[in-house]
Amino acid sequence: MMKKSLIVFILCSFLLCIVSFYPHPYHVGSMEFNYNTKSKTFEIVGKFFMDDLENALNKKYGKSVHFLDSKSKSEINKQLKNYSAEYIKLKSDNQFVKINFVGYEEDHESVNVYLESEPISAPKKVETAVSFLYNLFDDQMNIIHIIVNGERKSEKLTYPNRYLHQQF
Repeated sequence: MMKKSLIVFILCSFLLCIVSFYPHPYHVGSMEFNYNTKSKTFEIVGKFFMDDLENALNKKYGKSVHFLDSKSKSEINKQLKNYSAEYIKLKSDNQFVKINFVGYEEDHESVNVYLESEPISAPKKVETAVSFLYNLFDDQMNIIHIIVNGERKSEKLTYPNRYLHQQF
């Protein structure tokens, strides 16, 4: 199972790298929920194509922002904080967990979105609801990775499916 998850992760990462150099007919992103045993928080990183995320924010909030324009940074932070709060949910052992927006960074043709959960005890059951870019594409695919105590579980969510449940 671990080998299968690693292969899925590598293939998805490879696909994301290849299609980032061309206008992409595929709408794919990834989100990793990594439980940090020292801070007792989930460190969350989402990776999405820059143009797709920009278009999703512009459509959602009706304001034109551009990731590569330093004048838009403040507005993008505000919009990504609100967007993340609406389109990412996390439950640990049947309890909702608050997620805080930390920031973002541009990485060539993609954007990394950074979030962190409130501190919680090590989870046995993790549930996520991820619908990033579902407001823009009806063929959006998000690859979700959940890591608890070094055990990685990965799964693909395709619009309209947004829910993932994993036991650890």
